[in-house]
Amino acid sequence: MKKIYLIRHAKSSWKDETLDDFMRPLNARGKRDVLFMGKRLKMFDVLPCAIYASPAKRSEKTAKELAKAVEFNKKKIIYTKKLYDSTFETYLSLIQSIDDHCNDVFIIGHNPTITEVGERLSGAILSNIPTCAIVCLRFDVEHFHEITEESGHILFFDYPKKHLKETSQES
Repeated sequence: MKKIYLIRHAKSSWKDETLDDFMRPLNARGKRDVLFMGKRLKMFDVLPCAIYASPAKRSEKTAKELAKAVEFNKKKIIYTKKLYDSTFETYLSLIQSIDDHCNDVFIIGHNPTITEVGERLSGAILSNIPTCAIVCLRFDVEHFHEITEESGHILFFDYPKKHLKETSQES
């Protein structure tokens, strides 16, 4: 059995309009949310064997904070440009190439692709994976290369707004 945790990066800041999209940092809400979701993962003893993340600044920070929360070595995070401004096919290719010694993997990326990946792998209608949300998919396979469309089952779909009140007005 393989598990993939599809994670959308935490909320980013649009305060500095001169920044390139790739360089946008987390805003105050994003920083709060990623700490909260990291604690939730730790509370449920989630520990990935590998973390793949987009190298965009907001995804990198999300990956590092989640890694810290679940006591995963931040130096082992695999940053791949394939997860930035990407397609379902690119994500699937990455997933199918993951080493089979792993069973639980975090993939941290961006919308709209992360939502499309969740929907196409599970066959469920998710509509939108919000910022800092986690969709955990279980696949009843022995090898990542066996993962195909609609072969996954959603174990949970969790996100900060389910639990936290809005405190920041920054979008």
